[in-house]
Amino acid sequence: MICENIGLNDLGHLTFAGFDTVELAGKYGTPLYLSDEDRIRNRCRLYKEAMHRYFGGLSRPLYAGKAACFKRMYEIMREEGLSVDLVSPGEIHTAMKAGYPMENAFFHGNNKTDGDIAYAMDCGVGCFVADGEQELDAVDRIAGEKGVRQNMLLRLTPGIDPHTYDAVATGKVDSKFGSAIETGQAELFLKHALSLKNLNVIGYHCHVGSQVFDENGTVYHDAAAIMLTFARDMRDKYGVLPQYLNLGGGYGVRYTEKDPYIDIEANIRSLASFVKARAESLGIPCPTVLLEPGRSIVADAGMTLYTAGTVKKIPGYKNYLSVDGGMTDNPRYALYGSKYTVYIANKADKEATFRGDLVGRCCESGDILQPALMLPEPERGDIVAVCTTGAYNYAMASNYNRIPRPPIVMLSGGKDYVAVRRETYDDLIRNDL
Repeated sequence: MICENIGLNDLGHLTFAGFDTVELAGKYGTPLYLSDEDRIRNRCRLYKEAMHRYFGGLSRPLYAGKAACFKRMYEIMREEGLSVDLVSPGEIHTAMKAGYPMENAFFHGNNKTDGDIAYAMDCGVGCFVADGEQELDAVDRIAGEKGVRQNMLLRLTPGIDPHTYDAVATGKVDSKFGSAIETGQAELFLKHALSLKNLNVIGYHCHVGSQVFDENGTVYHDAAAIMLTFARDMRDKYGVLPQYLNLGGGYGVRYTEKDPYIDIEANIRSLASFVKARAESLGIPCPTVLLEPGRSIVADAGMTLYTAGTVKKIPGYKNYLSVDGGMTDNPRYALYGSKYTVYIANKADKEATFRGDLVGRCCESGDILQPALMLPEPERGDIVAVCTTGAYNYAMASNYNRIPRPPIVMLSGGKDYVAVRRETYDDLIRNDL
């Protein structure tokens, strides 16, 4: 099994977080998102404890809420003592309604509207991550109107290519995010920020990309080296040093057996040693380091269950297994060609003799969950499990074809409970006039 929270019981059924997935499908219906709360909490503690141990001081993880955003998730982050990274007023509102302390929140986004900025300030968001000079001007103006001095991190692009899928690479010079160090724009960005009286520049931010499999940590070392050199150069020119250095997130997770296992604690230990040594060699104090894990906290804490419907066989061509969900609850294959591990939960101990595409119910040829799978011979009514769906599945879900979104059921300490209810047909027309 690709993750230690997945197993097989005496009935030959797939288990997740110790629960029989066939029983859960029968209890809650399908499609169904499952979330292993205990694994989420363990990952939060792994990051928090490793960063405290190896970086020291106030260094800490910020949960990247875009990976999975719902009220219960922010309650867990509050209880586990993680800061959070928010990218929209909707995420801010969700966190607030969960009772999350907004002074521990960081507000990202490459195109914050004036309304977004004002709302975030009214909610007491602790720090903005600015993406460009025009945003600086808007934040300064609105902060002045509200009589506040807003803490800011400046998002810079270090010119690192992490060799991931282009749609999730964010640290290259030509990224839509941040100001490039290589072109000199980052220096102009900082110079402008320092000229604005209602802003308090407390550090720098970068993010090289997502789903980075870099067992030796060299991608993050390279990014840190560039950022620290920039910090030294800006000290020499403008007399400013960053209190914080946010190196973003992006550690990869295992979607298939071919994906390597990333030892997060070992990576943090290596990164801390590198950052401290590099700062010392540059003659600058080591800043407080922040990281932004999202996927690596929640991805393999998630699983989606479906009920099999039509099995279509085209002799000499290919086969299809259709399920009662699809790109509405998981658009990642359609967007990125993402790979997944799939089981027939009620036949998890059976030999895989069927080769075919797992497809959804939408009227769309691209509604594919995973192509060319080998599975036990499927039948209508089987329970199909797609693993590692805790990140960017519910977060990206839609109502295309007017299909309601599934519920999220949390699993913790041998108990299961609903965190997000299943949408109804009335929910689909709630805003229609």
